[in-house]
Amino acid sequence: MPRIKRYVVGIDDEGRSGVLSDHLTNEQVEDGFYWRSTLWAADRFPPDNALDVDLSADWVAREPAPDGFLFRALEIPPDDADPERHRAAMARLHEQVGQPVLPTVQELTRHPSMHRTRTLDFTTCVSGEIHLVTDRDEVRMTPGDTVVLRGGNHAWSNRSDRPCLLAVVMISATF
Repeated sequence: MPRIKRYVVGIDDEGRSGVLSDHLTNEQVEDGFYWRSTLWAADRFPPDNALDVDLSADWVAREPAPDGFLFRALEIPPDDADPERHRAAMARLHEQVGQPVLPTVQELTRHPSMHRTRTLDFTTCVSGEIHLVTDRDEVRMTPGDTVVLRGGNHAWSNRSDRPCLLAVVMISATF
C-alpha cells in the first residue's frame, strides 16, 4: 500500500498562494481486497475555496455527499482466488458504507465485486493494470488509461500479480 502525502495549496491571509497543509492522508483498508485514501472531499458543487474545511479526513462512504465529490487513490490487489471470499468482503464493504444500490445475485455472477454508484467517475490507471468489467464488456487498463464511468454497473478485476493504483474523482450524480 502506498503512503500518500497530500499538499493543500490555497490563499493565505495576505492574499498569496502557499501550501496550507502537508500531511499523510486518511486510509481505509480491507486486507487482500482494497486500500483507499480520500485525498479531498466536498459536500457541495462548486466548492467554496474560501472555507477552511477538510471533509476528506472523516470520509468513509463509498459515494460523495449529495451535490458533492470525492478525490481518491484506490489500490486493488490481485484478484482473490476464492470468489466467495471476495463476495463476502464486498458484502461487508456494502454494509460498512451503507451502499444505496446493491448488486443482484445475477450481477454478482459476472464478477464478485460488481457494483453501481450514483456518481460520475473519472478513473485513471496510475500503475499496474486492471480490467474494467461491465455488464457487457471488459477493458484492460494500463498506466495512463482513463475511464469515464456514468453510473454504470462495474467491477475492477486485477488479473496480474501486482497491485494496481487508480486515481479516482467521483462526482454526485443521478440515474
